[in-house]
Amino acid sequence: MRLYQQHFKAMGSPCQIQLYCNQEEQAQQTIRLAIAEINRLEQKYSRYLKKSFLSQINHSAGNKQGIKIDNETASLLNYADHCYQQSDGLFDITAGVLNQAWDFNVSKLPSKSLIAQQLGKVGWDKVDWHAPYLILPIKGMALDFGGIVKEYAVDSAATICLKQEIKHGLIELGGDIRALGAHPNGKAWQVGIRHPRKSNTLLTQLQLYTGAIASSGDYERYIKVNGKRYCHILNPKTGYPINSQYLKAVSVITEHCIIAGSFASIALLKEKDGEKWLKQSGIEYLSYG
Repeated sequence: MRLYQQHFKAMGSPCQIQLYCNQEEQAQQTIRLAIAEINRLEQKYSRYLKKSFLSQINHSAGNKQGIKIDNETASLLNYADHCYQQSDGLFDITAGVLNQAWDFNVSKLPSKSLIAQQLGKVGWDKVDWHAPYLILPIKGMALDFGGIVKEYAVDSAATICLKQEIKHGLIELGGDIRALGAHPNGKAWQVGIRHPRKSNTLLTQLQLYTGAIASSGDYERYIKVNGKRYCHILNPKTGYPINSQYLKAVSVITEHCIIAGSFASIALLKEKDGEKWLKQSGIEYLSYG
């Protein structure tokens, strides 16, 4: 059985698919189908593409008629609602508008008035969601699937590979990972976990036989102002970055990547209660405080 690999870029991230297969034709076809699925989801849910369905949803903000939602998007909205409830309102897919206030390319804090202005457009509880119609009541409101769609794409690509009877392989989209099964010799995949404070250094390596790993941390994008670090993970209630003194990075290991990613994000958003919440959830995780 031979290992087939494909590196590519999607959703603004370096990605790879590794599959073990007896036949090259089957391997290449499976890789093509998986990448096509990932590209489909990017075209549908990218907030950067004007023709994406997510952009259409956001364009409907302020329209009292709302917009009709398809079944796939409805499932994502329902999952986002579940995360909102689980996180006491901290995991909020309407919070993306706060990025219009924060610029992590310049070491300068936004004005309080600008943050307050954007906060007025934040709040999943303000959204009227009764399938199949979604109403964003305030003009300028917007949904951002950044916290779930890449992980959902990993799971969707994995489903395609499993349907093609691939039993050994790994899918990675920008650090979000799903193992279809161990190497044919029974050995686990070695997954490096980045150190949040030492660049180009691994905190540890995790062994993954099957299931998913997703990580979240304050190290991807941040600025320093007057010696204080401000990261890109924004609290939807305050409009300001999370306090990293409690948790700097979290990796979650579970069956599905979408669950791993959202749990890692919620833990960081919960700040001082994040570790306790993870322990109570019973999920397997690695944290760095």
